[in-house]
Amino acid sequence: MNVAFTKMSGAGNDFILIDNRSLGLKLDHSRVAAMCHRHTGIGADGLLLLGLPSGSGFDFTMTYYNADGKPGSMCGNGGRCITRFAALQNGNGKTLFRFEAGGDAYTALLLDDGRVGLRMAAPKNFRNAFTVAGYTCFYADTGSPHAVIFADDVSRIDVYHEGKKVRNSTADFPEGANVNFAEVIASDTVRLRTFERGVEDETLACGTGAVATALISYRQGKVKTNRVKLLVQSGETLEVSFTPDLTDVDLTGSASVVFTGTIDI
Repeated sequence: MNVAFTKMSGAGNDFILIDNRSLGLKLDHSRVAAMCHRHTGIGADGLLLLGLPSGSGFDFTMTYYNADGKPGSMCGNGGRCITRFAALQNGNGKTLFRFEAGGDAYTALLLDDGRVGLRMAAPKNFRNAFTVAGYTCFYADTGSPHAVIFADDVSRIDVYHEGKKVRNSTADFPEGANVNFAEVIASDTVRLRTFERGVEDETLACGTGAVATALISYRQGKVKTNRVKLLVQSGETLEVSFTPDLTDVDLTGSASVVFTGTIDI
C-alpha cells in the first residue's frame, strides 16, 4: 500500500506526517521505527498521524509516535508541525485550529511571519533541586516529563552520554525523562540542548523541553521576563511566553515542509 507522507521540521525537530483521516492506518512499532530510521527509512525524530476530530469544536486529532516506534506523550514541535500540515491539507486559508492529543485540548495559530504558535497544556509536577547522576536537576511535566540541568557552557557537554545517564535513572524517573542542558546567556535568553527519550539521542530541538526550561528558568530567577527565547541546537530560536502564574503557556517557532513523497507500507 503506497501512502503519501510529508516530512516537516519544527525548529530542527523533524517528523513524518500522514493524513490518516480516510486511511485508517494502524501502524505497529516496528513499522514506525523503520520509517523513522535515519539510514534505511525516511528519517525522523517521530511520526504524526492527522486523524478525524474527536468531538465537536475540534479540527483534528494528533497521534504521535517516537522514533523508536512507541506511542509518545505530547510533542510541542510536532503539534506546531501538524497544525501547518492540517492547514495545507484543508487549503481554505484557515489559520486557527483546535485539536486533541493524548486526551488534552490544544489551540494553535498560524502567524503572519510564517511561524506557528501553540497554546500548551498547563505545566504540572514541578520539582526543585535534586541530584541525579551527579547533576543538580529541576523537573516539570509540560505534556512530557523533563529534567532541566543548568550549565555554564552547554557546548562542552557530551549530551548523548550524560543525558542518557540521567534519562535512565529509574529511581528518579521510573518511566524515563527527557533531559535538557540549559545555559542562561541573557535575562531573556537560554541556550538549550536536549536528549530525548524515545529518540534516545540528542535532537536539534524539543518543544516541550523548551517550555520546561523556560518555566523553570523563570521560577528559579535565572531569567527576568515571561517571554523567553531558547536557542536550540539547530541554530533556530523557539519562543516561550507565559503568564506570571505559569498557567497560560505558548510555544512559538518555525514549522516548515522539507519534502513530500510516498512510501510502501
